[in-house]
Parts: sequence; C-alpha cells; structure tokens
Amino acid sequence: MNLKKRITLALMAVAATAAQTWACTSLIAAKGATADGSVMVTYAADSHNLYGELYIQPAADHEKGAMRQIKEWDTGKHLGEIPEVAHTYATMGNMNEHGLIIAESTWGGRHELAGSGLIDYGSLIYITLQRAKTAREALQTMTDLVKKYGYASEGESFTIADTDEVWVMDLIGKGKTAKDAVWVARRVPDGYISGHANHPRIHTFPLKDKETLYSPDVISFARKQGYFDGKDEDFDFSKAYAVTDFGALRSCDARVWAYFNKFAPGMDTYLAWIDRAEGEPMPLWVKPSKPLTVNDMKWAMRDHFEGTPYDMTKDVGAGPYKVPYRWRPMSFKVNSAEYVHERAIATQQTGFSFVGQLRSDVVPELRGLLWFGTDDANTNVYLPIFCGVRKAPAQLGPGDTNTLDWNSNFWVNNYVANQAYNRYSLMIPDIRKVQSDLENQIETDVKVAYEQISEFTDPEIRCALTQDLADIWAEKATKAYKQLGDYLFVRFMDGNRKKLDEAGNFQRTETGIPAYPEFPGYDNDSTYFNNIARTAPHLKVREVKF
Repeated sequence: MNLKKRITLALMAVAATAAQTWACTSLIAAKGATADGSVMVTYAADSHNLYGELYIQPAADHEKGAMRQIKEWDTGKHLGEIPEVAHTYATMGNMNEHGLIIAESTWGGRHELAGSGLIDYGSLIYITLQRAKTAREALQTMTDLVKKYGYASEGESFTIADTDEVWVMDLIGKGKTAKDAVWVARRVPDGYISGHANHPRIHTFPLKDKETLYSPDVISFARKQGYFDGKDEDFDFSKAYAVTDFGALRSCDARVWAYFNKFAPGMDTYLAWIDRAEGEPMPLWVKPSKPLTVNDMKWAMRDHFEGTPYDMTKDVGAGPYKVPYRWRPMSFKVNSAEYVHERAIATQQTGFSFVGQLRSDVVPELRGLLWFGTDDANTNVYLPIFCGVRKAPAQLGPGDTNTLDWNSNFWVNNYVANQAYNRYSLMIPDIRKVQSDLENQIETDVKVAYEQISEFTDPEIRCALTQDLADIWAEKATKAYKQLGDYLFVRFMDGNRKKLDEAGNFQRTETGIPAYPEFPGYDNDSTYFNNIARTAPHLKVREVKF
C-alpha cells in the first residue's frame, strides 16, 4: 500500500476512533538521568469524560477464600472476580506505599487481537500496585495475571518504576485464539530518558539479555498470525502487533519526540520518521545532554510543540490569540484534501496527570512522591502526594464531569483553563504568575519535608505529616485557583482588559468608579491574520471617493 493511501486510511480511522485511541502520555527519566539521582516518570490520563481525582485504597488483610471483583476501569462494567491475596498494599493514585508506580498508554493495535479475558488494563495496574513492591515483582505479577485470567483490553504500553529502575512493557491480547497476551519488556538504562504515547515503542530487541523480558511465544504467535516471517533477531514488536500509520507517528510518536527534543541533541534526524515513516524508527531511549529536574518533567508535560516545526501556537488553528489547543475531531477536510490538528502532550481533556519521583535514600513514607495535578497539565498546579498519604484530600476526592463543585480541584482548574482557551496569549501570563508562585511554595515545603520528616522514628507520625502536607496544599491551591478564575472573568470581561494599579488591583478613577478598560485586540503577527488578508479581501479598507 502506498504512503498516500495509508495516510488517507489513517485519517479516516482517526475521525472515527480518536476519543478512544489517542489518549495518554508517559515520560521517563531513569536513575542517572536526573539531577537528584531519583527515578522520575510522568503520566497524563487523557479522556474527554474522566473526572480528575486521587484514587486511594488502604492496605488490608483478607480472609482465605475472599474474592476480588473486577470492573473495567473505563466503563465500570463488571468483568468477573479472582481470588484475593492475604494482604494488599495501600495505593494512592498510580503509586503504592512502597514507591512503586505504574503508568500506561493505550495503542489499540490489530483489532482482531482485542482481549477476551478477565483483566482489563486498569485492573491490571491497580491489582498489581496492591500486590507488588518492586518493578520486577510488578512485571511478574502483571504477566502472571494475564496468563492465568486472560487479558480484556487492546494493545497497551506500561511504565513500571521503583526507586532503582524503570521498565517499559508493550502488551497485547491474542483475540479469540487465546485469552492471554504476548508482550515484551525492557529496562531503561541508567542515564537515559524514554517515553510512550499511544504507540508501542519497542521495536527490535535483544533475545538474550537479562534486562529484556518477553513472553515465550511473542515471535511464534506473530508468525502464526502472519504478522512476521523473518529471522527471530529481526523481529519488531511494534511493527508486528501495531498499525504504524500517519496517526500513530504524527499524533503519538511525535509527543515522545517533543520530549526527547527538549533534552537530547540531534532529534531532527527523526523528523522523517515522524512525518513520513522514513528512515530508522525513533529509539526507545536517548541520553539527555543534562540531568533532568522535577521542574523539567513538569514542563515537559506542559508541551505544545513550542519551538518545533509542529508548534501549535503558530499554525492556522491557533487563531488570533495563539491558542495551542484543538477541538475534536482531530481531522478535517478541505475540498478533497484531508488534514489533521497536532496532538500535543498537554491537552484540554486530561483528567489527571502526575510527575512521579522515586528515591531510595529516604524513609519509606517519602520514598515515592506524586506531583499530582488535575485537568490540563499546562495550567494546573502539581500537588505533593507522598506514599505515606492514606486518604485523598477533600479537594481531590470523587466527583464527575456533570456536577460542578467549587471545592473540587478538578473543577476550579477547569474554570481557569477554559477561560484561557478563548484568549490564551492574553490570559496565560496571569495564570503563570499564580501557578509558579504556588508551585515554588510547594517545592519549598517538599524540601523541608524531605529534611525533617525523616527525623521522626514513628511511621505513624511520618504518615500523618505527609497527609498534612497533601491536605494543606490541596486546599490552598484550590482556593487560589477559584480566586484566579474569578479574577480572569472580571479582568477580561467582554473582550476588554481592565487596567491594574501599582498594587495589582483593578484600577479606579479619583471618584472611585472602575477605570476605562484597555482594548488589547488581536495579535496581528499571527497566521490567523495572514490568512484573512489572503482569503477575505472584502474586509480590506479601501479609499472611498465621492
């Protein structure tokens, strides 16, 4: 099939299934690639109907014969039950009390391989977090679960990290031929960064390597299905089990490319792969030019391809306010030609995201830290959730996308972000001021927590202190963003911009009435106005003579 036809088919598929297929992003920085020696991983749970909350499950002991109910994470559909283990660990979001983190991104793959077993990808994550302490234990638990009970989802990539190492695993079911799955997992080497974003990143892999694991039939099953007919050493998991089309590259691998491009030299080499599937596939990992910080990872999650050929603030969809967001569907047709909008790491439909930081040089209650945020990562504030936390702060508790709640961190973040989506270039400076001030204060408190909580010998006290930190900042940030949303609403009312006095308050005249507002207008250098000059000649001012 020629490239033009493949692209057309891909665009048709995007229009039909974008909401299900183009979802999450996970970025990775292994030990040795970070400034403080920690392992760092990120995750954005992207779904147009996902409410951003912090899922908490306490540790528990279970009687012999107890059963665990399995419900599909995306739909709540009851899938069945499996025997419970004697003891399950406490979990907070995608992390457990031992500092194990598991993240994911869905890539679908060959439709005939959609799983027909019992364990869906969400259950696979949260069951494993309750049963495993380390990344290698998690790999064993996950693969044992799908082998014994079957896999119920489509193709999936997983990030599996502990305080010492981080793995990427690509996994897909066997369709109607069997209930289990085929998979391959690779450890990201110390000193390197990696990531995945809705397309399997593992291509060829060493067949004899203690830091590469795979199911015994991962190659033979591909042969049996007609996906591969070469030598074992040439087997490419991604090409065999996924569909490598325009959407998979431009809207999925491109996000990982953007992350690599921030920190590693020479990434322009892979633009041909991203644009045209030409040349070598982008590598699973690259070596950054400098050690990464937590702040680097936060801002990687806020990326819209700024400063690259795909910069969303500069293409035609940005409009006169340089808005780096695009509304679904992501493809459109002009005359007979098909086009797509870019799909960046930061996106409006994020339910929650986090930057996970894992350290082995601290007490157990501080070993894992989720910098946890709800809604759009670009405009949210990342809150401190240590693995010693045992209950969700009130502002991060349950809710839904149909019920407005001003005490909800998710809802106030949406209040701020959705105003900025209309006039981004005007509002984002005001958002950045509040966002950076809050995050700087939180980072200071986290530094104090690392230094002082370790001095307490009682684990209960340490847990209580991490809980206090989480509760305090969830409340503070939520209140601050409600105030920020109110401020944006008032300042930018009716397309105007109210003037500020030297103290930063809304300016008033000598008689006390509100000062006349500014008219900020539009950014005349934008692509939007260049297109108007080309396509709307009737708007041009003309000389009129009587």
